[in-house]
Formats: sequence, C-alpha cells, structure tokens
Amino acid sequence: MSETVDKVQQSLSAAQNSGTGDVEDTLKDMYLSFRLGDEDYCIEIRHVTEIVGMQKITEVPDMPHYVKGVVNLRGQVIPVIDMRLRFNMEGRSYDERTCIVVITLREGQVQVGLVVDTVNEVRSIDAGNVSPPPKSGTGQCAQYIRGLGKVGVEVKIILDVNKLLFENELDSFGV
Repeated sequence: MSETVDKVQQSLSAAQNSGTGDVEDTLKDMYLSFRLGDEDYCIEIRHVTEIVGMQKITEVPDMPHYVKGVVNLRGQVIPVIDMRLRFNMEGRSYDERTCIVVITLREGQVQVGLVVDTVNEVRSIDAGNVSPPPKSGTGQCAQYIRGLGKVGVEVKIILDVNKLLFENELDSFGV
C-alpha cells in the first residue's frame, strides 16, 4: 500500500483508540477523506473499520453492476462496491493507490468494502462547517449526500454510508 494509506491507517487507528471516554465523542466530527475522480468525499470515521490494499475480488453472478464481488478479509467474506460505478462515474483500472475502505453498516452488523481511487486523510470537520445537501439534486447520487463540509476554501462531499446500499441490496448479500 502507498505511504498515504499507511499514514491514514495510522490516523484511523489513533482516532479509534484515543481517549478513555466515550468512543462516539472521540470520533465526533472526524471523517475519512477519499478521492473519486476530481472530487473529494468524506465518510464519518466511526463507520470505518480499516483500509486495505486491492486484492483478489471474487465475482458473484446477478449482482448490480457496481458490486464488484466479494473478498475474504481474515476469514470474513465481505461484498465490495466500486464507488465510481455506484456514482455512475466512468470506471478505471485499479492502480497502486486504489484501495478498499471497509465500513460497517446496520449498527456494526454488516461490513462492506468501498473501492476508492485513493484515500487522503483523517480530518476533523466541525458540525458548524457542515451545510445541508443541495435541494436541487434530483439525480440518484444526491440521496447519498449527508452534507457539504467546508474545509478552508475547499468543499468536501460528506456521504451517508447507510444510504449507499438499499435494503434489498443488503438483503441480496445475505445480511
């Protein structure tokens, strides 16, 4: 994996293991930032289990086009979604910076891998710097946006991980 992924993984571990107080408070306003194409996206760090390099993905027949298949991660089989395809972006070949962000859904009962172009950093975005998503978004991708985070002069698109998959899609994974 790249140096950036290693640094982000260390930041992720430090954020998850810091403090002796309530984990929810420790992780409040903390996000994992990653890139798809020319845009930066964020997900709440409390949903991120780990970041792993690309590995062999076993294709599963009759899945939506954006579900690349499943991987065996330390004995646990988890579905893998290509986020470019999920957002109707043009696919691209995976390279040394491409990685899988493993997240948990349904209060930690379900793990899913998200293929992203590259991870950027773990960062804090205060709730006061998060705006609601635009109301004009009528496309399918607009439903995944929880908010827009202002970081200096940049805007990070904050995703709602619980809306990346629909109930019937989660059910098709047997979860």
